[in-house]
Amino acid sequence: MRPLAAFAALLLGSCSLVPQPTLIACADPNNLPFSNQVGEGFENKLAELIASDLHAKLVYIWWAQRRGYVRNTLNDRKCDFWPGIASNVEMVATSRPYYRSTYMFVTRREANLAGLTLDDPRLKSLKIGVQLVGDDASNTPPAHALAVRGVVGNVRGYMLYGDYAAPDPPSQVVQAVERGEVDVALVWGPLAGYFAARSPVPLRLEPVTPWLADQQWPMQFDVSVGVQKDNRKLLKDIDRVLVRRSRDIRKLLAAYHVPVVQGD
Repeated sequence: MRPLAAFAALLLGSCSLVPQPTLIACADPNNLPFSNQVGEGFENKLAELIASDLHAKLVYIWWAQRRGYVRNTLNDRKCDFWPGIASNVEMVATSRPYYRSTYMFVTRREANLAGLTLDDPRLKSLKIGVQLVGDDASNTPPAHALAVRGVVGNVRGYMLYGDYAAPDPPSQVVQAVERGEVDVALVWGPLAGYFAARSPVPLRLEPVTPWLADQQWPMQFDVSVGVQKDNRKLLKDIDRVLVRRSRDIRKLLAAYHVPVVQGD
């Protein structure tokens, strides 16, 4: 073999030995529409998009999104990024928001319940479903806002992270509207949009207003990708991907019926 050809072959052989970088996403294995273990959620798809754009191999660390999730995943350095966390959470570094959504009123379309607001007097006589978070039944912003208005006795709570033996535990609050257990549910937008689109009963979705109840209970939130606080390089890389692929991300959110709103 000629020396030049031998050198080229050696160089190519050396390049082939360079390992592909790996990106580890932390995700919940049973939390559609966000993620599940077979990759059907939109956060799964976003993680795939980010890894592909960064020419990295995507792997997962699976962890149920209970209390201590960030501590046991990102902050324990078991994973590199979380594809869906509220923007500006102090315990991690967060990317630019890739969507903003809102809590939604979910009612049956056949019911005469269009135009509800948190101050609507009809709420005092309706059966209402709200989402609760955590083992201590912590309240979500809509539950707090209803309590301030004295709407308590006719409210039923549905755990956001319910029985993991069943698929899609967050769907229970929307199914309660389908079954007529409640007249209206106040549901986080991505969950409301995704499960309402799959409901055998036609459902109506309307944003919960006012969006900032009593100047302290926001109904809208920006969502970002979270990384470890000291991983500024990965944060910058992900920000560039979110900008470069923004059109694809908008299409992804639309495919999952995520209600997207503009910030006030």
